[in-house]
Amino acid sequence: MGKQYNRLDKDNAAVLLVDHQAGLLSLVRDIDPDKFKNNVLALADLAKYFNLPTILTTSFETGPNGPLVPELKAMFPDAPYIARPGQINAWDNEDFVAAVKATGKKQLIIAGVVTEVCVAFPALSALEEDFEVFIVTDASGTFNAMTRDAAWDRMTSAGAQLMTWFGTACELHRDWRNDIEGLGNLFSNHIPDYRNLITSYSTLTEGQ
Repeated sequence: MGKQYNRLDKDNAAVLLVDHQAGLLSLVRDIDPDKFKNNVLALADLAKYFNLPTILTTSFETGPNGPLVPELKAMFPDAPYIARPGQINAWDNEDFVAAVKATGKKQLIIAGVVTEVCVAFPALSALEEDFEVFIVTDASGTFNAMTRDAAWDRMTSAGAQLMTWFGTACELHRDWRNDIEGLGNLFSNHIPDYRNLITSYSTLTEGQ
């Protein structure tokens, strides 16, 4: 008997952006800094494109971790913003958990810094409470490949699914016919090579 394919459902998913803070971003060394920031903003863009409930949280932002990346706050001015006073695991903060549960969604798309702490801890906690968890690997970062891989192993062993922002967008969209231009623009804004593809497509289809 085959294993069940639990795919993302845009009507049952929420996005948790955990501790994408200026100070913590300086610790990310397992992915190029410019690529990493692009991936984080791509995840944010797809959350807006699919109208997914999105929750922002920071840890001890008045300390060395620093403030949230300003682009995220600007993109989600009305989203729940949980500035945790000290809890390392976001799930230990009652306001954060309440905000997650208030979405009414059972699938959680999680990304953050650093992977083995700010992502893994709430992911494991959510799995314990029977949420489906999807980790956006390329919008999460940490010190090096060894710590990243250890975190991925720990989360997948507990039942989390590892995704990329591109794979997440495709699985949520399901069918190009739902919206060619919208999805194409999302990809073009964050993948230069994809912009070439869409430009070619647009040129060929003009006037048809």
